[in-house]
Amino acid sequence: MRLRHIEIFHAIYTTGSITNAAKILHVSQPSVSKVLSHAEMQLGFYLFERVKGRLVPTNEAELLFGEVDKIYQQMRSIRNTAENIKKTDFGNISIGVTPALGFDVLPSAITEFQAKHPKVNFTIQTVHNDEVTKALFEHKCDFAILFSPPTLAGITFKECANSELVVMYPKTLFPNCPSALSLTQLAEHTFIDISDSGPLGDLLWKRIMEEDVTLPSTIKVHTYFIAARMVAKGSGVCVVDKYTAMGNMSDEIGYASFEPQLSFNVSLLHLEGRGLSRVADDFIPFFIAQLKV
Repeated sequence: MRLRHIEIFHAIYTTGSITNAAKILHVSQPSVSKVLSHAEMQLGFYLFERVKGRLVPTNEAELLFGEVDKIYQQMRSIRNTAENIKKTDFGNISIGVTPALGFDVLPSAITEFQAKHPKVNFTIQTVHNDEVTKALFEHKCDFAILFSPPTLAGITFKECANSELVVMYPKTLFPNCPSALSLTQLAEHTFIDISDSGPLGDLLWKRIMEEDVTLPSTIKVHTYFIAARMVAKGSGVCVVDKYTAMGNMSDEIGYASFEPQLSFNVSLLHLEGRGLSRVADDFIPFFIAQLKV
């Protein structure tokens, strides 16, 4: 039996007539009769007998219906799943994200999205620029969001937002809470060094070289989060992305821009030639909106 045969047989069996089957399937009665006849011809036996104007299942149909019903329920489940996917009612999104966006941006975006689409599942992992190609090609994530990623073969880029490097400082060092600071002003205080932190570290290092400034440092760390926590403990000042700074604010901590700003882009990356799922496409605007808050 073909799938259409199964659908027609199930409808007639459960409703008791060709007329009712045609109504629930939204097709014509002649169409239902034609498909039923074709199914019976292929099977080699009748499925229904007409008794007092009503179609009554034959013994063969009774034996067959249990198996047909299992397939019909699976067909209905597939249809429902397809409809839900189309409506973004559920799905799976796997994201690779730079750690800095995990403080506030990503959690806020997921929370807002799941308020409207509670059945969507998320898998989050942190990735760095030198790891993203492997993560995408091994399908560990559907897409990744990074700061100033390099051009990579086989990877499609979408610029989502622009941000900047900022200075995090204990307010005891700058009680007037300036909106901008210079490298020269930082040289007067202990500097928590994160110079090996990829493209953003290179961005800061280039400015240091241009201005010929020496920043005294007795503390060197490898993650922005640790640098931010060191500032919170009063150990000195550090330069981090604005998202890290905003995610680690307190009454004792402030942050300031550079003048001119040290800007960078936030980009979304996914495999070239492999489109994102509908649910991922629907989530991305939520994420971009949080990037721009």
